[in-house]
This record gives sequence, structure tokens and C-alpha cells, in this order.
Amino acid sequence: MQDDVQLDAWAAELEELLVRIGHRFGRVDLRRRMRAYVHGLLGPVGRKNSWQLAEHAGHRTPAGLQHLLSRACWDPDEIRDDLQEYVAEKLGAPTGVLIVDDTGFLKKGTVSAGVQRQYSGTAGRTENCQIGVFAAYASPKGRALVDRELYLPKSWTSDAGRCRAAKIPEERGFATKGELAKAMVARALASPLPITWVTADSAYGQEWRFRRMLEEAGVGYVLAVPKSQQVHALGRIDFAIAQAPEEAWERHSCGSGAKGPRVYDWAAAQLPAIEEFDGDQPTHQRWVLARRSLARPEEIAYYLAYAAGGTAVAELVRVAGTRWAIEEAFQAAKNECGLDQYEVRRYPGWYRHITLAMLTHAFLAAMAAAAGPERGAAETLPTSSHRSPWQKSGDSWQLVTPRRHTFSTPATR
Repeated sequence: MQDDVQLDAWAAELEELLVRIGHRFGRVDLRRRMRAYVHGLLGPVGRKNSWQLAEHAGHRTPAGLQHLLSRACWDPDEIRDDLQEYVAEKLGAPTGVLIVDDTGFLKKGTVSAGVQRQYSGTAGRTENCQIGVFAAYASPKGRALVDRELYLPKSWTSDAGRCRAAKIPEERGFATKGELAKAMVARALASPLPITWVTADSAYGQEWRFRRMLEEAGVGYVLAVPKSQQVHALGRIDFAIAQAPEEAWERHSCGSGAKGPRVYDWAAAQLPAIEEFDGDQPTHQRWVLARRSLARPEEIAYYLAYAAGGTAVAELVRVAGTRWAIEEAFQAAKNECGLDQYEVRRYPGWYRHITLAMLTHAFLAAMAAAAGPERGAAETLPTSSHRSPWQKSGDSWQLVTPRRHTFSTPATR
């Protein structure tokens, strides 16, 4: 009986979502195909390509669903905007974190838009693949993918004929993954999503323009950086962290993993204060942050952070740990919603399939949030408190330089 009630609630919520986006499809037949596609992505289909989705929907051929992805008139960016509004309503929270990362889609041949031999973090090696740059939203209620861009290598953008064959718009020129990430972050900040923080891995964190954009928007960040990252007036970040006294390391969990709390030793220190352009007292503070493995202390990950004054180290740790949420979202969207099971080759088809798969994943995330309690903030397990460039002031550590520097550009490049 309880299962029947839950199924009815799920069906009603899905119907409400499909009605919500239905006006984006101008004709009745397109709305029906969209519904069949989404139901198939949610259904027990072995491989969620047009052929098997059509069979699940009772269609004699996949022609209708293939038309939905390739030639039909609808804009997946409008569905993306609806998706962000939906996630804001269902998962939005004041402590919301936007996460940026990319994932690979292994492909054969040379004609799929953006495909070439390139490094795929998903495979852990160089493969023939497409790379998608994604943004996910995470809060104590859950996590969902909320934006996407297909990375086009220069081997594509410099070949007009190849781009025409793949239906890539003429105005789409080359953009680095960092530039794609900046565009997605800008869209997310303009959306209804309540975003207090942004986090990403070192491929994005090492780009000072990306950090500068977030600072100018007044958004906090905790961004991974390589150990060679230069910190203004202090040199390499790994050298700065190496001078931290043992008392500066505190034990915290940065969230729950498959085997329980993810516990590490963390060291964090505020960087020298920056004077704002107008001479006012700064409202935010820059930090360096490091995460040390308990089992293998030589394994240290490094971060740069930007946070409102008074932010606790435990909060920076929580945000750093949130970055894993996008990996979980990738896995769920691929396993449950067919994110990577498309067989489209052209640029419009990629965006259409990916967006509808993200929508179905967001629906599942919303249902999970409605069914259970909030995940809660990351558990923190602080331990213990000397001198070096690291000096303690009140409850936090600060890195002190020989003399104060005043500048108007980012402290780290």
C-alpha cells in the first residue's frame, strides 16, 4: 500500500515536470515524443539509445525519437533554464554549492561532434572521445547536474567543413574548458539557484581569470590547485604548506563516502588582507588550504579559497568535500538515466540528449530529497595549536609575509 502511494506521488511529480517543460515543444507530436523519451530514460531499458527507447515506448521504429533529437524545432537551452528553476525549488538551500568538472564519452570514428583522441579523466587515459564540461548543484538536500557544454578542440573549430557536417553553429568558435566553465557559472549565478560557493578541481582552480570572476561576483570558492601553484609573496603553495607547524593540522571529515566519513588532516591559513579598490575594509578573505591523507601522509592536495570574513575552517572543508558530489551525479546519471548511452553524432543531438538525461536525473534527485531527511552538513572532527610564517590569530591561522603588499589584482596567479 505504501509502495503504491509512493509510486502515485512519483507519477504525479513526473507529470508536473513534463507539463512544466511541455510548452517548449511547439507541436503535440513533439511533446508526445519528448514524454516517451523521458519515460524511457527512467525505465528498465538495457541501453538507452533511440532504438531501445523506441521499443520501450511501443514505437515500430526509432524514427520519431531520432527526429526529436536531430531535426525537430526546440531549444535545449530553454529546457536547461527550466531544469535550473526546478532544481532551485526542489534542492535549493542557502549553503548551495556549484561544482564544475568535465567527463568523457568514449566514441568510435571521427564524425561525432568534438571527438578526437584526448585525455579522459573518466577513462584515466587518452582515448577517442568527446568531452563535456558540466556544472552540478549540491546542497544538504541532494545534488543534480544543471548545465553542460560540449568541448570542441581546435582540430574541429579550425575546420569549417567538418563543423558544418556536424551541425555546429558558425558562431561557435574555440573555447577552453575554463572559458566554458566561466560561461556556465555566469548563467548559474543569474538563475534562481541559491549559490554561496563554487568548487572545482585543479584544471579550473589554477586559472586566475576563473577565480577573479568569482571574486568580482562576491561568490565564495574552494578550488583545488596543483602543488606548483604560485601564491603571491609566498611562492609555491606546497612550500608554504610545508612550513605549517603540526599544530596547524586539524582532523575533519569532509562528508560521507561509500565507506563512511571521509576523514583527513587539514591545514588552513588566511592570506594577507587585500585592500579593495574603493579603500573599504574587505568583506572577504583569501585562504590556502591543504588536505593530508591519514594513511599516506605524503599525499597532500592543495586548494585556494575565498570566503566571507569569519568563515570557519570546517566550512571550507565542507565545500572542498562537496566536489565529489559531481562524480556521484555523473555516475548516477550515466547508470540510471543513460547520460552516456546516446548514439547521436551531430552537435544539436548531443545537447538534446544530454539535457533530457540531466532532467530525468534531477527528477530522481528531487524524489530522493522528498523521500528522506536532509544529508546534513559535513561532520567535523577537530583536534587540536607555534610559529613560522604561520601565526595564529584568535581561532584561525594566518600566513604572514615580511611586509604588506597592496595590489588590485588577484593575490594568486
